[in-house]
Amino acid sequence: MSYGNKLRDQIARPGTTPLIGVHDMYSASIAAEHYGGMFVSGFGFAASHYGLPDIGFIAWPDMMAFVQRLRGAFPHHHLLVDIDDGYVDPEVACHVVEGLERIGASGVILEDQKRPRRCGHADGKQVLPLDEYLTKLDMVLRTRRDLVVVARTDATDENDILHRAETLAATDADVVLVDGVRSVEWISRIRSVVGDKPLLFNQIAGGKSPRLSLGELTGLGVDVAIYSTPCLFAAHEAMDSALAELKQADGRLPEVDGDGIGVRAATALLERNIARLRAEPERVGV
Repeated sequence: MSYGNKLRDQIARPGTTPLIGVHDMYSASIAAEHYGGMFVSGFGFAASHYGLPDIGFIAWPDMMAFVQRLRGAFPHHHLLVDIDDGYVDPEVACHVVEGLERIGASGVILEDQKRPRRCGHADGKQVLPLDEYLTKLDMVLRTRRDLVVVARTDATDENDILHRAETLAATDADVVLVDGVRSVEWISRIRSVVGDKPLLFNQIAGGKSPRLSLGELTGLGVDVAIYSTPCLFAAHEAMDSALAELKQADGRLPEVDGDGIGVRAATALLERNIARLRAEPERVGV
């Protein structure tokens, strides 16, 4: 079964499927220990690969190379990839989708923002005319074979949100995402207009959307939850704390006990990536 169909089957199962945002191979190695699905976040990739904010700096060859490395190390995990606006041009979007499917991506998210683009939870977002986005989306849908395609709108006007969500649900896209949803009430309103089409919800710490459990999301009819940046933000906090402590200790490294993270624990984690090439690992969660 193709990677796209495996993810499609997972989404169709009861409950909300979590996909954990990863920003580099090390964060993916940790995420793979806990969950069976990963989300290649544009926010996380822009931050880790370029040290830049999520406002359109990503070059598609860089993203494709990263996904290829991920698939090589994690042959059994779902990989949903954020391709932003398809890197502006519809023909480029189709080329990227074709390439990502060939190297083993499970799915992509294509948004309707126009340049300059923004993180989905930032202010100042602007969207393409709906017909222009639908043309790009249709080209992508005709290009893919089994790849899951998530149609995403970043609309902020209330009437436009519902109109675009309903329109996207009527396409051949597999899943609909309205990014930056501000309340539980609005999740329910969006759920009502997309009908039977699977719905995706994006959670990001400090973002505009409410913090909800998987059980709560299931009760609201949400089929997929992406967690864009838990690894990135945890790394930020932990590294800042560790370096502050190192400075306070005049450069003396802390003692690593049996449960601590040192060279042995890190090497053991990375060696498991080699083992994953030979046999499917036991998964924790989905």
